[in-house]
Amino acid sequence: MKKKLVPKYRRIMLKLSGQALADESGAGICPARVTELAEHIGEVQALGVQITIVVGGGNIVRGIAASEKGMERATADYMGMLATVINALALQDALERAGIPTRVQSAITMHQIAEPFIRRRAVRHLEKGRIVIFGAGTGNPYFSTDTAAVLRAREVGAEVVLKATKVDGVYDSDPKSNPSARRFEHITYTEAIEKQLRVMDSTAFSLCRETSMPIIVFDFSQPHSILRVVLGEKLGTLVTAGPVSDPTRRAIEQSKPH
Repeated sequence: MKKKLVPKYRRIMLKLSGQALADESGAGICPARVTELAEHIGEVQALGVQITIVVGGGNIVRGIAASEKGMERATADYMGMLATVINALALQDALERAGIPTRVQSAITMHQIAEPFIRRRAVRHLEKGRIVIFGAGTGNPYFSTDTAAVLRAREVGAEVVLKATKVDGVYDSDPKSNPSARRFEHITYTEAIEKQLRVMDSTAFSLCRETSMPIIVFDFSQPHSILRVVLGEKLGTLVTAGPVSDPTRRAIEQSKPH
C-alpha cells in the first residue's frame, strides 16, 4: 500500500516568473514547457491543495526594462500587465487540457477573456477545487508581480508564497559571480533586509514582513519541486519572521572578522 501524501499547506500562492513558460532563450511561450509546468501544478492540486498563481510577463515584455529604454513608465508597465494576462491564458489552457478547472481573474477589466478580480469569487473558486490565476498584476503601474502575488495571497488567505525561480534559494552573495556564495536554508525578513538580499522587490517583501507571510524561494526546474515544497521537503530558502536555526547562517556569521 502506498503511503498517503499529506500536504503541509492547505492554500498556497505560487509565484512564477514569465521565463518559467519561455523557451531556452527566456523569451516567448514554449507550449511543451507550459504543458510540463501544468502537470507539476496538477500533482499538487490532486492532493486537495487550493492553488492560486501569479505569473510574470518578462518573457514577453518587462515594463521597467522598456521604460529604461525611453518608453513612458506607466505605459510600459501596462504593457507588462497585459503580458501577464497572455501568460495566464497560456497556463490556463494547459491546465484545462490536463482536466484541471481553472479561472483567470484580471486586475484590468477584459470581460471577453477573463473575470475581473473579485476576492470573494476567487475564494469560492478555490473552495470548489478550481485553480485561480491572477493576471495584470495589481492593475497599477509601478508595482511588480511580486507585490501582486503577496497582495493576492493575503486577500484570499493563502498560507505561504512559493516563489519559483531559476536559483535554488537565497544566497549571501550572487552565486553566478561568486562560486563561494552560501545558500541560506532559513532566514528572517529583518536579516534579509539588513544583508540586502534580493528575495523580492522591496514593496512585496515589506508587505510579507508586515503580515508575517512566509516565503519559500526554490528552483522550479528541479524534478517535482513544487510538489516537494508543498509536502514540506526543505528545498530552497524559507523566509519568516523567525526564529532561525540555520547552520549556513551561523557559519557565515562566524567567518566574519571580529
